[in-house]
Amino acid sequence: MALIGKIKIDLGKEKGKINPNIYGHFAEHLGELVYNGLWVGSDSSISNIDGIRKDVVEALKLLNPPVIRWPGGCFADDYHWRDGIGPREDRPTTVNIHWDSTESNEFGTHEFLQFCELVGAKPYICSNVGSGTPKEMRDWLEYLNFTGESTLSNLRAKNGHPEPFNVYYFGIGNENWGCGGSMSPKYYAYVYKRFATFAHSFNDGDLYKIACGPFNYNVYWTRGFFRNLCENKLIGGQWRLPLIDGFAMHYYCGTAGTATKYSKKQWYELLKKARKMQGYIRLHKLIMNYYDRKKKVGLIVDEWGTWHKTEEGANPRWLRQQNTIRDALVAAHTLDIFNNNADIVVMSNIAQTVNVLQAMILTKDEKMVLTPTYYVYKIYAEHQGGLAVKTKFKSKKIHRVPILSGSASLKDNVLSVSMVNSHASDEIVVKIDIKGAGNISLKSWQILATEDIHDHNTFEDPEVVKVKAGDISEISENKMILPPASVNIIQYEVKEAKLK
Repeated sequence: MALIGKIKIDLGKEKGKINPNIYGHFAEHLGELVYNGLWVGSDSSISNIDGIRKDVVEALKLLNPPVIRWPGGCFADDYHWRDGIGPREDRPTTVNIHWDSTESNEFGTHEFLQFCELVGAKPYICSNVGSGTPKEMRDWLEYLNFTGESTLSNLRAKNGHPEPFNVYYFGIGNENWGCGGSMSPKYYAYVYKRFATFAHSFNDGDLYKIACGPFNYNVYWTRGFFRNLCENKLIGGQWRLPLIDGFAMHYYCGTAGTATKYSKKQWYELLKKARKMQGYIRLHKLIMNYYDRKKKVGLIVDEWGTWHKTEEGANPRWLRQQNTIRDALVAAHTLDIFNNNADIVVMSNIAQTVNVLQAMILTKDEKMVLTPTYYVYKIYAEHQGGLAVKTKFKSKKIHRVPILSGSASLKDNVLSVSMVNSHASDEIVVKIDIKGAGNISLKSWQILATEDIHDHNTFEDPEVVKVKAGDISEISENKMILPPASVNIIQYEVKEAKLK
């Protein structure tokens, strides 16, 4: 008997705008992400733009990346920004205490911001609270953003950038409950306020200040931080929440089996872990809404993804792993959850961009390969900036994972519906019911699917997993068949949507 799924979409009920930053990325000085991944140096035989890999730049541009977080991660709270400016031959070699390597500092502030400009992303800089000082942080901001004449802005000009960088997204610490200082939530709240007081934009605009949140369900940290941040002061029915715009939690769904070797049971086990994101968002939303009654603080998930055993032969501290169609489904499930929580989630940053954890891209010398996760980001870019609309996905579950799931958004009279068939071996017949659409017509269907649930791309065979165009002539009366273990997105042209 064929599997049956139903999707109900109500264009009359929107759930909030999908912030493009939900499709953000993360680049930490870890393993071969920066060196050999982004940076090869201007004298490299690998094609580059001022030392930045050209092939990686061109590939990332196609994802329309909205924002990239840097320099960490745990690396950030042992990073001192002055080590990474000025002539490269004069920069010190330092020790990375977290990731078992030395740091040449060839890739620093200017190089990162040039990389962001090349790929079209806004920078999200995470500052050093763990081993740094408020002065070091505020001086970095002056160096980055000051529009007038000062010693630091003149130094920026001397180093090749007379105009301010105008960095807007700014994290005040990372994992300060752990590698960022082993702090209690109460202590971090006080430290945060101290640092945030000196986090000045140094230009005519604002600075979007992001506080460190917990790992997954740690409500003790979330409640403790907000309670001490507001100091239990109610002003006009609103808790006093000074100096904060975003609150960043982390969640890694881990692994089941290994990156490329797993059973069908482990296939579902990992997807089930990924779907826990929904519960963690709901939990933090309840706490944040209690303290932030005007809903001014956005929830950010600036580290998330799979975490498999490091590839054989690679440095285990460098977190290099392969990336299969299973990882692609993890990404699709998670992004759909973010889309469906557009009223609270304002940014996410998958870990990480190149060669580390759930990467978009893998590199080896002059070779580059795009991962299945990369292709999810490519087709899901259609959701960026759209209005999330009310959807209901109905299907059976297998190993407590819904066989059919997804999200829908409307942008520029185009309705995008993403659908995941999580069944490892069976296709599913899906019927879509769209309410409030008026005049509507099918536009396109994109499919990410393979013959084997372990399929992945390699340097020797880089196109095993890639996006294919579906045949929209096969869709009759909004009924379609989704391949097993697949990620899909269909689009409709909507001429008379009745949004409220």
